Amino acid sequence: MSEHVVRFLIVDDEAVVRQAFTRILSGAHCVVDTAADGAEALRKMRERPFDVVLLDLRMPGMDGLSVLRTIKHDWPDSEVIVITGYAALDSAKASVQAGAYDYLAKPVGPDEVLGATHGALAHKRWALKREPAPTVASLH
Repeated sequence: MSEHVVRFLIVDDEAVVRQAFTRILSGAHCVVDTAADGAEALRKMRERPFDVVLLDLRMPGMDGLSVLRTIKHDWPDSEVIVITGYAALDSAKASVQAGAYDYLAKPVGPDEVLGATHGALAHKRWALKREPAPTVASLH
């Protein structure tokens, strides 16, 4: 397997959430960046797209669903995991229809975050017909 650095972007208006997910995903072959709102997230995506984006739905300014749609339109190879404190069937359906890989309700534990990101990486590798995806655990 080639040495691939996995790039994660965590988009949430709560600093404590960004810090927690950063701790969970940080590792030797992982680059983790954060954004406090949708505009910042899209600016960072334009600089250099991320492999996996963990995205909150309710944020000031641009809502997460708009950010999701823009990411999937402009960077279709990036996988997006929606993580929200306001889980509802309507927003789950809308997120999946807009291209989200997964939809998780807060609070989420480290195992759920690692499981979802591993699945997203595997899906990305399969979709791009590349080598088997590394597990997040193997990147640490």
